[in-house]
Amino acid sequence: MSEPTSTRRRPFLSALGAGGVATLAGCTGPLSSSDDTDDKPQETPTDMQDSLDNAAETDTDRIAADPRELPDPVDWDEPRHHEIEMTTTEETAEIEPGVTFDYMTFDGRIPGPMIRVRRGDTVRLTLTNDESNSMPHNVDFHAVYGPGGGADDTTVAPGESATIEFKAMYPGSFVYHCAVPNMDQHISSGMFGAILVEPEDGLPEVDRELYFGQHEIYTKAAAGKEGHHKFDFDAMKNEEPTYVCLNGEAYAFTGNGYGPVTVDKGERIRIFHSNGGPNLTSSWHGIGNVWETFYRDGDVVSDPDRFVETAPVVPGSVAIAEIDTPVPGPIKLVDHALSRVVNKGMLGVIQVEGEEEPDIFNPEP
Repeated sequence: MSEPTSTRRRPFLSALGAGGVATLAGCTGPLSSSDDTDDKPQETPTDMQDSLDNAAETDTDRIAADPRELPDPVDWDEPRHHEIEMTTTEETAEIEPGVTFDYMTFDGRIPGPMIRVRRGDTVRLTLTNDESNSMPHNVDFHAVYGPGGGADDTTVAPGESATIEFKAMYPGSFVYHCAVPNMDQHISSGMFGAILVEPEDGLPEVDRELYFGQHEIYTKAAAGKEGHHKFDFDAMKNEEPTYVCLNGEAYAFTGNGYGPVTVDKGERIRIFHSNGGPNLTSSWHGIGNVWETFYRDGDVVSDPDRFVETAPVVPGSVAIAEIDTPVPGPIKLVDHALSRVVNKGMLGVIQVEGEEEPDIFNPEP
């Protein structure tokens, strides 16, 4: 067991798939000395016992959704009817090793499953609140014309189900989320996802697609403190998160998490970045690349922006970016409010594999 005063964190600046010590925006090694500051107050073992319970037994060994798991592109040209079922769950899992938290989810993962339809399609959605849950839940689709985006009519108590039907009338990529009265807590705890309504002519073909979700977690203990972290409503009101996560966990898609997401050099990649929030705007940036084609706010019918370095993704929206991968190496997905990267967990890595291209980038000229 670690010492009570330790703040154990994943050594996220190393082993990011490129071998050796990685760099973040040109800086080598740790970007913060906050864990080693001698003059900050240190908690005693008694303080620690009073403020933090032991890590709880987990319901699942993973809360982060696999970014590679999303529906295939639309390949039909006439309206279809879709039967979709989702289950809300309350799960205890790790934010990072040794740190547990009580999450809320759609289908047991963060973000919730992507729903993919074509404009003009009809969706019949059944939402079930798992009988083991302790709270009511519902779902608000930003892609729905209707009261509360469907939230009013999908509010269900534990053990109950509700069904709605809606027509996908406007194209784009949109967030869905739980919208019970304490919706900010439910979203912060993981209850958000994305629905993509493709235009009638579809989206341009790419080689690979990835789906990520950013959100904040507010807890009563500092980031990295081992034990079970309870939700902190005051911190949420003050918009001072403990963690800012990609897919529900700190540094999940790095060499010290589940590993980077690997792609082949030369592939064109489309990335869906949903920001559940509930409060912070993401300054979405790819270190070592650029958003070559950028669909701002999930707008897939206007002319996209080109060669965008960093773009705001407000809470309750989904941005779409397409990137090229002409050279091998890590592409680091960050919120360029960089303290969220260094101290709060907001980092993921796409590892491009292939032969060097010294005419484009030469590390040893």
